[in-house]
Amino acid sequence: MSAKLRNLTLACIVLSVAGCGGMSVRDRDTVVGAGVGAAAGAAITGDVGGAVGGGVVGGVIGNQIGRHR
Repeated sequence: MSAKLRNLTLACIVLSVAGCGGMSVRDRDTVVGAGVGAAAGAAITGDVGGAVGGGVVGGVIGNQIGRHR
């Protein structure tokens, strides 16, 4: 990974996390689940469709986990 791409990715992550300051626990769990699911889906399938599918499934799982807190 090039340094420019790595820095851009890091900046996106930092801004995304900073935007979660006013969220409820359930909202944060949904966002984290979607992010982890998208990363896992992209890593497993190697394409955008896998990332989208993983993000949807991860978001639903994160939302349901947040419901019980």
